[in-house]
Order: sequence, then C-alpha cells, then structure tokens
Amino acid sequence: MLLLACFCAGVVLCAFLPVLPSWPLLLTVLLLSWPLWWRTRRLWLLALVAATLGLGYAAWRAELRLAQRLDAVLAGEVVQFSGVVRGLAKPGEFGVRLRFEVEAVDSPGLRLPPLLELSDYRQQAWPAGSRWRLAARLRPPRGAANVAGFDAEAWYWSEGVLATGSVLKGRQALGVATDWPARIDRLRERVAQRLLAGSNEPRAAALVAALAVGAQQTLTRDDWQRLAATGLTHVVSVSGLHITMIALLVAWLLRRALRHLPPLRRPLWWVLGGAVLAAGAYAVLAGFSVPTQRSLWMLVVAAVALASQRGLSPLQIWLAALTLVLLLDPFAVLAPGFWLSFGLVAALVVMVAGRRAPGGKWQAALQAQGLVTLASTLPLALFFGQLPLVSPLANAVGTPLVSLLLTPLALLAALLPWPWLLDAAVWTAQLFWYWVDLLAGAPLYPVPLLPWPLLLAALAGTLLALLPWSWSGRALGGCLLLPLLLYRVPPPASGTLAVELLDVGQGLAVLLRTRQHALLYDTGAGEATRVLLPALRALDVRQLDTLLLSHHDGDHDGAAASLRDGIKVGRILAGQPQFYPGAQPCRGGQSWVWDGVRFDVLWPPPAWQGEDNAHSCVLRVATAGQALLLSGDAPLAVEQMLVARYGAALRSQWLVLGHHGSRTSSGDDWLRQVQPRMALVSAGYRNRYRHPHPQVLARLDAAGITLWRSDHDGALALRLGPWQGELLARRAQAARYWRPPSQP
Repeated sequence: MLLLACFCAGVVLCAFLPVLPSWPLLLTVLLLSWPLWWRTRRLWLLALVAATLGLGYAAWRAELRLAQRLDAVLAGEVVQFSGVVRGLAKPGEFGVRLRFEVEAVDSPGLRLPPLLELSDYRQQAWPAGSRWRLAARLRPPRGAANVAGFDAEAWYWSEGVLATGSVLKGRQALGVATDWPARIDRLRERVAQRLLAGSNEPRAAALVAALAVGAQQTLTRDDWQRLAATGLTHVVSVSGLHITMIALLVAWLLRRALRHLPPLRRPLWWVLGGAVLAAGAYAVLAGFSVPTQRSLWMLVVAAVALASQRGLSPLQIWLAALTLVLLLDPFAVLAPGFWLSFGLVAALVVMVAGRRAPGGKWQAALQAQGLVTLASTLPLALFFGQLPLVSPLANAVGTPLVSLLLTPLALLAALLPWPWLLDAAVWTAQLFWYWVDLLAGAPLYPVPLLPWPLLLAALAGTLLALLPWSWSGRALGGCLLLPLLLYRVPPPASGTLAVELLDVGQGLAVLLRTRQHALLYDTGAGEATRVLLPALRALDVRQLDTLLLSHHDGDHDGAAASLRDGIKVGRILAGQPQFYPGAQPCRGGQSWVWDGVRFDVLWPPPAWQGEDNAHSCVLRVATAGQALLLSGDAPLAVEQMLVARYGAALRSQWLVLGHHGSRTSSGDDWLRQVQPRMALVSAGYRNRYRHPHPQVLARLDAAGITLWRSDHDGALALRLGPWQGELLARRAQAARYWRPPSQP
C-alpha cells in the first residue's frame, strides 16, 4: 500500500509543477538508485523510488500531450479542416459550443490537436456524430488568471482539449460518422430530444435528460447557481454516486433473480459482472465523460477485488482504484470532482472500518452524512471559496431522492418510450427542484484564500477527525480545522493601498482596498459569479463601501446587477447615474480619505454633456508616496482638458491605460504630464479590437514606461504605500507547465 500511495503522490505532484521535469532523467535516477535499494533494503528509499516512478510516468504522459498542442504559428490564424462532432452541442446565449475531433487538415504539412472546442456564434445546428469541413480561427485554450475562481486552462487540459476556436462562414456537410462513439452520441441526442419534448415542464425534463444521458447543457445558469448554493451540484452530474447506485441496484436484482434459477457456478461473478456491465452501459449512455470514466474504473477495481476473494480491505481497494485512475488519466488530479469523489469515498471507507458494533440504520445514515460533510469541507472551501450552510440538510433529502429514485426513473424513461415513466420521472424532478428552491436562499459561509500552512493544517485536521480514533484525537482534528473557518486575510496597513486589477477579459474591474474600506472601480462584463465574487471572497471582502461605475458600457458595468445580488454595496457613484437605481453622480471635485489614503474624482464636471466614453469617471488614489490614476474609457479630448485643468497634479507612478489601450486614449501629452513608471492595461486575450494598439505601445516605449497586461500576465496585484510600489502578476504566481505560453 505504501508503494502505491507514493506512486500516486508522484503523479499528483507532477500536475502542479511550473516546469515539466525530464522523464529520461528521472528514469536514469531510478536505474541508478535501484542497486542502492537492493543493497540496503531501506523502506524509505523504496518509497522514494515509487514516487519518482509516478513523477516520471506523469511527465512522460504530459510530454506526449504537449507535443499535440496547437503550433504557435497557427494561433489566431484561419485554418480549414474536417472532422466529426463529438458529444452533444451546447447552445448558449451567444452561440453554440461543441467538441470537434479533427480528421484531416486541408493544408498539407499542418498539424492540429486531435480535439478542439469550437464556438459557433451563428448558432447553427450541429447534430451529434455529424461530419463537416469548415474553417475556424484557432488559438490555445485560454482562461482568466485571478486570485480565485474557475481555472479554465486546468479544465481544458484535464479534458484533453488543446485548442479552441470560432467557426467562420461556410461549412460543408460530409455526412455522418459510423463509428460506435458517433452512433452512441446520436442515440443520446435522440433520447434527450424525446425527453424534453415529452413534457410540459421544461425545467424538470431538463434534469431528467441530464441524469439519463448526461445532457447537462439543458440546465440553465440559474439552476446551476441554485444547486451550488445548496451543495447539490454533484447529484446532477453523472458521476460515481449515480453509477455506483445503478451497479448496486442491478447487483441486488441479480441476486434476487439467481435465487429462483438453477444453481450457477460462481454466482458472485455473475452478480458482479452484471453490475459492472450495467454501470458501463450507463457511463456510455451518459457520454463517457472523464468523470464517468473515472467512476467506472473505480467500480471495476472494486468488483475485481471482490471477485478474486483475496481479502483486500476497503482501503486497499480504494488505493488500487486510485492508482488505476491515475495510470489511465494522470491529468484527472486537476479536476475538483476527482478530489471530491475520492475524498468522499475515503470518508465512507473510514466510517465502515471504524464501526465497532453495528448500529441502527438511522444512526448509520446520520454518521455517513456527518462524515461526508466533514470530508467535503476542505475541498469545497478550496475550490469554491464558500460553504453552503444548508448542504447537510439539502443532501440528506436531495441525494437519496436523486440517486435512489429519480436516476432509475430517468433511465427507464430513456430506455422505454412509455409516457407514464417519463411523467413519474418529471414529477420526481419537480419534487427535487422544490426542495432546492426552498433552501437556495440560505446564507453561504465565505472562506477566503488560505495560506499553505493553514491548508496543510486543515488537511491534517480532516484526517484526524475522520479516523476511528479516540475522542481526544478527533477533538485535535477539530481544532486543526478551526482556522479554515476563522481565518481572515490580513488587511492593508494604514496609509497603504492594495489594488487588484482583475482579469475580466475585454473589460475593466479594479478593486481598491484600504485597512477598513473597499471600492470597486467597474465590474467588467458577464456575470459577477464568474470572476468578481470568487475574487472578493478570496480577498476576504465582505462588503463594498463604494461601487464606482465609470460609464454605461457593457464591458465596464455589465456585471453590476449580479454583483449587487451577491454582496452588500454601500453607495454607488456613476458617470451616468441615470442608468443605475439609487446611484449618485460621479463629479469632479469629490474627495475623501480612507485610512490615510486619499481618493480624488477628477472628471466629469457638473452638468457635463458628451458622448458615453467622455462621461468616464477619472479617479486618482494617492498614498504618502505613491499614486494610481484610472480614467475608464476617457478619450483624448478629455485627457487634454484634464491636463489643462490639473497639470502637474495628475502625476502618478501607476496608470491604468484608458479604453483598454485604444489609440483614442493615452495621448503623448497625457503620458508626459502623468509621468507614470508603470502602465497597466486590462484587455481580452487576442481581442478583436487589437487592444492595446501598436501606436499606444510605441508611445509607452518612447516614454520608457513599463507595461503590464492582463491578457498576458493575468490579474495584477499592487501594494502602494510610502515606499516604492510592489506588483505581483497572478499568472506568474500560478505558473504550470500545462498553461499556454503568455505571449501571443
């Protein structure tokens, strides 16, 4: 067991390294160290050899995948190729997303990754298993790099998607693929369409389709948010819980059936074989995604161990399943579901192993729920930054309702076209949604970003609390878990300004924090749940004293409404207050001091009339020795008026470039008067406006100003005080070998 655990530790370590180690070098080290172990027979040396072997294996697999990445010369270029649609296309508000397996490239000599994720903004139909010749503009997978939030790049890498792109005009149909994955995808699509069309309750039918064939794209964003708020997201995703329940149900039915049949040789093999086949069929019907594959391999290992009757303990079976999963997919460790599934199974294993005497069913159920809640606390806090307080209650009802009743009904409704089965499944789904809606408004407990020592303490505390030790050992575990719930991020010192220019793509959102106050300058586009709220939770911002919206433009205020739903906001200042209920006008001359830091609004003047960008609030924030200047989308004409009005008073060491680096801002006179040492720009990676503009880059270069870019460097964290300012680029802070190169 120790050797398997060390091997798995080596595989896990590889996924979080900034630079990929050389697997031939690791192999050489193994060969050289083997005679030393053979001579000394030291257990610690053998454990080190096993860990090195796991690290080398993961590095070898990673090197193979890296060789399939999109060639740098093709980034941003239009490429013509042909292939097949895999899985079910996902229609959205702005377009359709689909997985596309490349079969051939039209240009000889060009090589593309085998699997792409494409977006079709024309929202055309992409039937499952259909073949097409098309043109797309490709780029490496790219996601926002912030202090917290969804890591799209890690998810793409774990899913094997090595390039993304947008489909261009003109596509040629090439018929349908005839391989078995395409046939199964077409079957899943037909079943999903039948389930959705057969009911007048679209929300409930969407849940039935998601559980039956893995059609999760039918659920709305609001439904996902409600599931997250109750801790029930896992019961909707087809994963180990559902696959195991189906396997157990089939095993129980087979055992009952075998009692009425003539005696068979090795009946246990028949029961286990049937259970595994049923689980495999369900995994395939649900799309055979990475999580379902992981769950199936776990079940296969458990079935083989039971069938061999070698007397393996549950912990040994768990470790063998973990090893098999990492052998087949060493990149699974990047998925939060990997840690949740294996962690929860480990908690149940500990519960079974730690029971000294059989208790009642209710006692066992309550104990299992308590251990699962305890085991999931650290992963939920680490990956999602919040703990649903109603999660134990929600899962106590929602998990058995979905696993024991709704999932079997959904599968029966998918396999048998009997209307009453679909009606029963839809009615059960409505009951589940009623339970979710009832609890969705309960408060969430935010957990800020924990430093590594506290994470290790929380992990140790979880293990101590789960192990079947004395109450004193469990009490020690609880004490080690307390920092997870009580930790607060140290605030900036008095007279110090903490700045976080968030990576919101083509938009702007800047968080300014003093010792006791917080101001958010703009929100970026989209939903606040995507970047803003996770970042605010990670930085321990419980409320905003001021939300300053520079002007009315989607890439500056698009997330304002959803932000106000997710966090308490004091006052709202806006360059165009008429668009925001309860907002106060942002006017030149406004000034206040927070904790020794001065905030001055320089623009617009009262009764100002002009186009939207010219209404942008211009804000200067100054400590005793440093200053930061933000101008929204203020154009060159506004810059000239500010230079004439304030002159040398504009001088600031740090400047956020106006209009994302557009040539309509950041003029020579402006740069000459402000005299920044560092310029920051918030722009989307390879955005269609080509921001920052080459003319602006030339102006900065001529003035000797260093530029930091969110599209290259991710979110930018500054600390300004009486001393020279400090800057930290989040992408460099979270460097990983599998991330795409920063430069275009």
